[in-house]
Amino acid sequence: MEEFKVHFKPNNKSVKVPKGTDLLTAAIKAGVVIAAACGGEGLCGKCKVSIGRNTVLACQTLVESDLSVEVPKSSLESHAATKHESEEFTKGAISEREKSLKFSPIIRKIYVELPAPTQDDSTDDLERVLRAVENKIAQPRISTRLSNIKHLSENLRDSAYKVTAVIAYGEDSVEMLALEPGDTTDRLFGFAFDIGTTTVAGQLVDLNSGEILGTRIAFNKQSMHGADVITRIIYASNPNGLQVLSEAVLSNIEDIIEDLSDSYRVNMSVVYAAVLAGNMTMMHLLLKVDPSNIRKAPYVPAATRFGPTNAREAGININQRGTAVFLPGVSTYVGGDIVAGLLACGIPDSPELSLLIDIGTNGEIVLGNSEWMMGAAASAGPAFEGSGLECGMKAVKGAIQKVEIGPDLATKVETVWQEAPRGICGSGYIDILCQFLKRNIIHKDGKINRSIKSERVRNNGVNYEFVLVRKEFSATGKDIVITEDDIENLKRSKGAIYSAIISLLNKVGKNASDITKIYIAGGFGNYLNIENSVAIGLLPDINRSVYEFIGNSSLAGARMVLLSHDLIARADVVRKNITYLDLSSEPNYMDEYVASLFFPHTDMGRFPSVR
Repeated sequence: MEEFKVHFKPNNKSVKVPKGTDLLTAAIKAGVVIAAACGGEGLCGKCKVSIGRNTVLACQTLVESDLSVEVPKSSLESHAATKHESEEFTKGAISEREKSLKFSPIIRKIYVELPAPTQDDSTDDLERVLRAVENKIAQPRISTRLSNIKHLSENLRDSAYKVTAVIAYGEDSVEMLALEPGDTTDRLFGFAFDIGTTTVAGQLVDLNSGEILGTRIAFNKQSMHGADVITRIIYASNPNGLQVLSEAVLSNIEDIIEDLSDSYRVNMSVVYAAVLAGNMTMMHLLLKVDPSNIRKAPYVPAATRFGPTNAREAGININQRGTAVFLPGVSTYVGGDIVAGLLACGIPDSPELSLLIDIGTNGEIVLGNSEWMMGAAASAGPAFEGSGLECGMKAVKGAIQKVEIGPDLATKVETVWQEAPRGICGSGYIDILCQFLKRNIIHKDGKINRSIKSERVRNNGVNYEFVLVRKEFSATGKDIVITEDDIENLKRSKGAIYSAIISLLNKVGKNASDITKIYIAGGFGNYLNIENSVAIGLLPDINRSVYEFIGNSSLAGARMVLLSHDLIARADVVRKNITYLDLSSEPNYMDEYVASLFFPHTDMGRFPSVR
């Protein structure tokens, strides 16, 4: 087959691909990560590149000759951690709830000095080891694998019967993973991971002390194949698509493991555990389990529980005998990330009515207390992650995250890392919408006020838009705008989340004022302005002291399981106690949703402080 060379600038990377390959595929092969929110369907318009003087979509342009391709900054996806995300996980960022947990890591090292066999003591070697370990940890029965038995006799005699047993705690079992010569108890580590649709976060933890050594966060490499789970499920149905998506996120995990282990000089031989939490689609894709039925009625995943497994078998490169634990989920759209979040915030252990909201690419919500819990998934879409919007972007360098608009419509913006503005992230859009309402720039239905006489308000040929940053002040050399289509997308996203909250409350006969605590999770939630969120109708108008930001609760829950093995069984109890409410079949949900498609709502009585 005829092949051609494609050179990408400014990355300075080249690749040879067969004739007829699209440029997006060529870029992926070259390691150039181009934004493609629609998964290469030609719908989002994010993958613009230049060939000579022509601007084309990479996903729709085929290679017919040797090419030099210029990729503008606006089309490049960043995979670096943002400043805020790095600050969010300092070593001291541990909740009081986590501090109160019994310290009992899922992996322990037990050093034993065994008596050598004699004529009077002919106990077999395996029984000799297991009996000594069982006595030390008060565990009546420990299992092990054949691989540990094959060279056991030789290893015991070579080490003078002084060995360290590596013990793994499961939900209802204890296993000896390995037997190391001598006393190696001083070095033992594990990783906790949150596998999010948008980002992958990992932490290296010392399992002897419980100390978080470091954290790394990267944008999920699957994003080049689609911004949301549905797009990725569709991509997975392509030949080799599932393999590609699995390898993408495993590459994220591998990068984080290598970076942290190198930074803290931790050899993989002493890393014996990884605990992972993520939504149901992410777990299926990671483990190469067919996710196709997640998007087909009656929306049944292949599994909601993935038992502990050998980490290498799952593609996670820690010690070859290390274990990987996956937090169980509830249903198709309420996954292990939410179960982890519930462990982190403590709703299942409190008698008070509380609410957990994870505002990310998917809006997942759980209402309840220690007696009962009900969960739902809001079809919020990726708008609050910056996807599908004219100038939307993730919260990386140059993303506008705070906005003020004066009476004369002069704008003041604050960006991530104080860089020149490149686009707008989720928290920035919420500020903009609030300011628009305050300055009467938009009506309650989200339409831009046509009577405004300002050069910032203009007709773009399709609809109206507001110029937030003029091109001479932007990093892209183009105006940064918010269009009526953007506002419509954001309105639907906020309406989906708010109406899901109210539908859960209605289902159990409660009002928003009955809630004692609302926990807001997720990286996006961490920078949410509560007043502005209430003003646009994203969150209920109740006492602001009820709201509490808890950061990445999925990662926190995974870390808690890593450090307290009792939570493995507790996680399964929590998931079983959650009743899933399918909003699509809930009779009154659509009425609630339609009523929420105004700013803040059609019923202003629900928002007295805004009124």
